[in-house]
Amino acid sequence: MPGRPGGPAPYARRNRAERAAYAAIVFDLTLQGLTARRIDELTQDPDGPTGGHRISTTTVKEMIHQEAARRVDPKVDAWRAVQVIRLEAALARLDGLEEAAIKVLEREHITVNNGRIIMRGDEPLLDDGPVLAAVDRLVKIEDARVRNGEALRRILGLDMPVKVDATVHEVRQEDVELAELIREAKAKNAVEEARIKGGNACE
Repeated sequence: MPGRPGGPAPYARRNRAERAAYAAIVFDLTLQGLTARRIDELTQDPDGPTGGHRISTTTVKEMIHQEAARRVDPKVDAWRAVQVIRLEAALARLDGLEEAAIKVLEREHITVNNGRIIMRGDEPLLDDGPVLAAVDRLVKIEDARVRNGEALRRILGLDMPVKVDATVHEVRQEDVELAELIREAKAKNAVEEARIKGGNACE
């Protein structure tokens, strides 16, 4: 049933046009170095670039990717450059945090209670808490470094599917993990069989 003038079809077209306009604004703001959260805040201002039409952080991220895919001009490369700079800066900060955590890890920590050093015999009782906290922080730093590296590869287009056959077969991550589990199971079975045979030989 055809819609009335000004009904669903024109409304949908108007929505698409508005979203495209907002996406272009969001994209340009990102090129200026604004974060998704800052754009969210800025678009809530009636005097802001969208006239008070709020664009949430999640929608900002969606619009950035859609607009980057739509545009075929130097701004896409500029956007990629901005993201690369941010990720590289984040990786540099992680290096600094790692150095600080390693220093904590290498220091000797003594247990103190109510301002008094706790002794074990003639020696101060060592406190493992700071060491364990430093280890935990190092693990989190490495996780963050891996995630940033993955994001960097995606932006640069380096994270391509691994293929066994260039034209037919694509190796998925699930296939690799399954093959690894099968190899581990076979290895365990071989060890168990060798243990059983060795036990029987001694009887």
